[in-house]
Amino acid sequence: MANAERRTEPQPAMFAEPSIEAIRREDGAIILRSRMELLPAARCTGEWLEHWAGTVPDRTFLAERRGETWTWLTYGETLAQARAAAAWMLAQGLSPDRPLAILSDNSIAHAVLALAAQHVGIPVCAISPAYSLMSTDHEKLRAMIKLLDPGAIFVAAHGPFARALQAIDGLHRATIITGDGEGSGAVPLQTLTTTKPGPEVDRAFAAVTPDTIAKLLFTSGSTGQPKAVINTHRMLTMSQQAKGQLWTFLREVEGGPVIVDWLPWSHTFGGNHNFNLVLAQGGSIYIDGGKPAPGLFEASLANLRSMVPTIYFNVPRGFDMLVAALKTDNELRRKFFSGVKCILYAAAALPQNLWDALNEMSTATIGRPAPLVSAWGATETSPLATDCHFFAERAGNIGVPIPGTELKLVPTGEKLEVRVRGANVMPGYWKAPEITAAAFDEEGFYKIGDAVKLADPDHPERGLFFDGRITEDFKLSSGTWVNVGALRIAGIAALAPLVQDIVIAGHGTDEVHFLIVPNVPACRSKAGLADTASVGEVLAHPAVREAVAQGLTRLRTEAIGSSRYATRALLMAEPPSLDAGEITDKGYINQRAVLSRRANLVARLQDDAASDLIRPSPSSS
Repeated sequence: MANAERRTEPQPAMFAEPSIEAIRREDGAIILRSRMELLPAARCTGEWLEHWAGTVPDRTFLAERRGETWTWLTYGETLAQARAAAAWMLAQGLSPDRPLAILSDNSIAHAVLALAAQHVGIPVCAISPAYSLMSTDHEKLRAMIKLLDPGAIFVAAHGPFARALQAIDGLHRATIITGDGEGSGAVPLQTLTTTKPGPEVDRAFAAVTPDTIAKLLFTSGSTGQPKAVINTHRMLTMSQQAKGQLWTFLREVEGGPVIVDWLPWSHTFGGNHNFNLVLAQGGSIYIDGGKPAPGLFEASLANLRSMVPTIYFNVPRGFDMLVAALKTDNELRRKFFSGVKCILYAAAALPQNLWDALNEMSTATIGRPAPLVSAWGATETSPLATDCHFFAERAGNIGVPIPGTELKLVPTGEKLEVRVRGANVMPGYWKAPEITAAAFDEEGFYKIGDAVKLADPDHPERGLFFDGRITEDFKLSSGTWVNVGALRIAGIAALAPLVQDIVIAGHGTDEVHFLIVPNVPACRSKAGLADTASVGEVLAHPAVREAVAQGLTRLRTEAIGSSRYATRALLMAEPPSLDAGEITDKGYINQRAVLSRRANLVARLQDDAASDLIRPSPSSS
């Protein structure tokens, strides 16, 4: 049954109604902006913490799980520890030119130190732990630290980060802070949080302006080498001011919104969108130590059973695993849909089969569809540029421009390239004036590199759909364009649940081909093999290969035109490499990097004699 047909009950008024102005230029460009006026935002992120610590000092702000129990910090305690740590940082000479670098994952300590630095005008840079713990050569970490020249570097525990710290030794003059007090010459975290703050902290806090740098966030590396994006306090507070005006239900959530969230604070989605939303609204963050990966998602499910959020955030891979769990756990399904007021997916488009599954389970459980929404932006837009503050009819709608932000849609080939201008957009990249200048067009719009299409050209308030990246699309030898973004989504849906991601090949040839990143646990289950079976055995199993062939058949049957299906595919036994730039810490696939690094597989896709090729079932011809 279609989504629109299922929506028999009126939805509660949760969002501000979209009102969008569209200015169409003679050159084909379209300017989109919200008619809603952006109201004044907070001066800095520290104002949020000061406000809630003053009004609800005993409310839980941060919580993390240790063993079977949660430990927490209230707003009052967080402010006290942040002021103490800020006093230590100022005394050690940290400054706008000597930022704080955090190498560890989300934690209460991470949050306190980040808030402390921002409170007194010291930029904080959270670097994905993947660059320290998963990398084998630490080249990207070395480049990041050399660029930052930090005044201090924090790791939660010395042992796991020993190799990374050794790799960057000699590239910085920073003091090392360790959460466990270990490490030669390291300063224990407790030293910072027990420092007595004086009037210097108040003076520094008062001196913070909207233009003060709050954060330096490295781009994910999905295109080129990571760059340090300057995030000012204005960018962060403006983004949350717009969110609060659009998500009107936030004002009605007693005690503020509650989230149970794993999304990394080294990324703009988890750090700027999710963390700051809770801080701005006076809610509570339960830090999820799990993530959507085999062996780790069980921790996320345990946390959801313990604490039900009012808003649930995740990426499509996380929803894939959540849907599977909800189908088999009646109690979790009841608690989840009864407690969650809003579900937001981002970082990539949600396959329609997951959208449908969530709505069907929600309707069966609580009598109405789940309020599924999305948003769009980038590290450079802090991150919110569009927000889907309405009930979309299908997956993929990224919404409309937020108040205070303009979009320019520029015809580029067969697509509309989208560019962004507003107070939420970065002033530039750290210590990179030439790259900064190239990132903006002559009117000051940030050139994000994405393409979009209007859901309804005559009604811009009905939203936009992400239409891939400009640089990813290619032509077949017939001259037909292949929309990589759309085909990737359709392919994942057709091959679910055996596929984690897809790289689209076939540049300059007659046909589209798939390099498939398999969902190994799902493939293992399909094959009926034991956990001891190798990945090679799993992917070569006839049941897996036949299921993939059937998925390719479904895609071909539903497609209109040769650019919308694949005629052959290969399952990749080697997962994408972070060091090689094939995958980012957010889970994005860098299509160009994979195709370049795995040129041998691309060539094998074109070899009719290759024995491991998978083709659609014969019935599809």
